[in-house]
Amino acid sequence: MKDTNIIAEGKRKRAVARAVLSPGKGFVSVNGIALQQYGDPLLQLRIGEPLTLAGDIAKNVNVSVSVMGGGVSGQADAARLAVARALVEHDKKLEKIFAEYDRLLLVADVRQNEACKPNDSKPRAKRQKSYR
Repeated sequence: MKDTNIIAEGKRKRAVARAVLSPGKGFVSVNGIALQQYGDPLLQLRIGEPLTLAGDIAKNVNVSVSVMGGGVSGQADAARLAVARALVEHDKKLEKIFAEYDRLLLVADVRQNEACKPNDSKPRAKRQKSYR
């Protein structure tokens, strides 16, 4: 690996995450908190998925993720995407492994909430109008 850090970005809904990959001993932190103490166990597994798939490669790098905006699930998916992209930039062999496992590890899920319609509280069907 090069001496410089690798920076990658991931987005999901309103959440944006930036992962910084640097040489180290496999320490992972999210917003300054160790991954083992961040959120609930399901979110920890979701963020750690690319690290598990990377295996020994992940043990030689430290990952620091900064995530903001959105909700907890969107933040977890954004962080997952950022970590996976940083690992692929570090080692191109992982790209094939990630693509076969789950395409969303490399490609952002661009779906957004639909906006509410004018004069209505819901995004889809408008209110029915009665003339009688």
